[in-house]
Amino acid sequence: MKILRFNGGRWGVLEGEMVLETDGPGGNPTGRRYDLASLRLLPPATPTKIVCVGRNYREHIKEMGHDFGEDLPKEPGLFLKAPNTLAHPGNPMDPWNTAEPVPYPFFTEELHYEGELAVVVGDRLRNVPPEKALDHVLGYTIAVDLTARDAQRKDLQWVRAKSADKFLPLGPWIETDLEPQNTWVRTYVNDELRQEGHTSQMIFSVAEILAYISSFMTLEPLDVVLTGTPSGVGALSPGDRVEVAVEGIGTLHTRIGPKEERPW
Repeated sequence: MKILRFNGGRWGVLEGEMVLETDGPGGNPTGRRYDLASLRLLPPATPTKIVCVGRNYREHIKEMGHDFGEDLPKEPGLFLKAPNTLAHPGNPMDPWNTAEPVPYPFFTEELHYEGELAVVVGDRLRNVPPEKALDHVLGYTIAVDLTARDAQRKDLQWVRAKSADKFLPLGPWIETDLEPQNTWVRTYVNDELRQEGHTSQMIFSVAEILAYISSFMTLEPLDVVLTGTPSGVGALSPGDRVEVAVEGIGTLHTRIGPKEERPW
């Protein structure tokens, strides 16, 4: 099942090129139907928090200059993105005209892309063991974890680097039927393949990540968890088009807008 959020916060499920409205995410049909092409898609989650895993693929650890050799991280390295980072996905029927442009912030010269598999929580998680964690998942979607890499290096915390407005395009929908450790994540910039990784290569599985977070932080319904990015991250320029494709879900389309001017 593909669960969508659209037009002012309504929910629905996708059947072919039609969307059947429901009374909530994965809820009961209302009887209203819409052509997918006529809808403005919204991020398919309304999180209280967005928890992200860094350094969850060995090759990405190496490219970021944190090669641990055989001594890999013993626990997931976490950071947060704020809900203001959510940006609307493009409608796959007309992706580039409908994707919400992400302004290139004035404070960075190194805006980077990181394509990722994202998890949308279905039921509250608190102290849930790995073997039961996936039972609490509503489904999976696609994310672009945009990062101001120069700000990430110099700031005390990663607030500016990770949580500027629209720094998390998310969508286009939630797929409920996916094996999270058996899919490909690929990122294209201007139609050129930049990232390719298989989720079986994760250091920490989705179930392990969710259990770890839930041991100290309650995850609420429609919270979002990002699971890490494969190697191949890199810089973006104003006007670039980014596509992240996750096998079994679809493709998230994002476009980078003009460089912002300093506000004062």
